Amino acid sequence: MTVLSVNVNKIALLRNSRLGNTPSVVGAARIAIAAGARGITVHPRPDQRHIRPSDVVELSALLRSEYPGIEFNIEGNPFAGPRDNGYPGFDALIEETRPDQVTLVPDSDQQLTSDHGWDLSGDQSALQACIGHYHALGARVSLFMDPVPPMIDRVPAVGADRIELYTGPFAAAVNEFGLEHPQSLALLETYRAAADHARTLGLGVNAGHDLDRVNLRLFRQIPAIAEVSIGHALVADALQLGLDATVRAYCALLAPA
Repeated sequence: MTVLSVNVNKIALLRNSRLGNTPSVVGAARIAIAAGARGITVHPRPDQRHIRPSDVVELSALLRSEYPGIEFNIEGNPFAGPRDNGYPGFDALIEETRPDQVTLVPDSDQQLTSDHGWDLSGDQSALQACIGHYHALGARVSLFMDPVPPMIDRVPAVGADRIELYTGPFAAAVNEFGLEHPQSLALLETYRAAADHARTLGLGVNAGHDLDRVNLRLFRQIPAIAEVSIGHALVADALQLGLDATVRAYCALLAPA
């Protein structure tokens, strides 16, 4: 069964538009968990555009004390160091909060959002050292990857446990052409093949980026997907349906037939 991890970045983005703590990131996590989410995801960026280091610490404390069975997943670039604005560096956040899973994403400060997976060609000793460090801290490590089997072949050598398939192109195709269009169906098979290939290498498979209540009806057909991380579309739906009802709807979509 594919489980849902709720990304609360966009809750923090709305909160940051005003002083104070409304809406509460921790409060949103509580609602998501009560509605059936099996994980909470954050992607703290160095510019602190949404999730702040203090949110990461508070969510870690919440999950450890009240929800020990819920996975805490921190996404980010392992090479993002400290900034003058108070961002302590990605490593420091992992060391302080000890998440269950670390998802490594090759994004830069200039990117609006994550838009590509890792290129693992060439020397990856620095990335391999980061993965070893996170393993020593007790985390499972996942690499954000495009659905390209020859590149996925390189993942075991750097030591990651899972991949997270970048689903932006699939979501864009469904949005433009619809669920039953040949291009959407062809991309579904591309992702299915990539997920199955990763499994043959002994890797777990997650997925995320622009998944929503429409395209999940197709994407959920890939049985190898262990976990989807969804934030933007889920929070947008919550503006109409409410957060509790929205998380329940996504969980129902992912439930076995």
